[in-house]
Amino acid sequence: MLFKRKHHLRKDFDEKLLKDLSDLKKEWLRQKEMYKITFSPSKETECELKLSEMKYFYLFKEAKYRKIKSN
Repeated sequence: MLFKRKHHLRKDFDEKLLKDLSDLKKEWLRQKEMYKITFSPSKETECELKLSEMKYFYLFKEAKYRKIKSN
């Protein structure tokens, strides 16, 4: 009985991880496009871009470690 719950929790967290990964990828790509079209990007904009990229790749590595695949 305990193992069944563990499997269910893992599945729920894996789904949440995939959703967060997808959201962060969209955010990162949006910021990347904004950075490209900006005439003179500020240091703050550059830092936000790097931060969103780092967040995305951190979750990407976690999904790879857990061997999660999207549909």
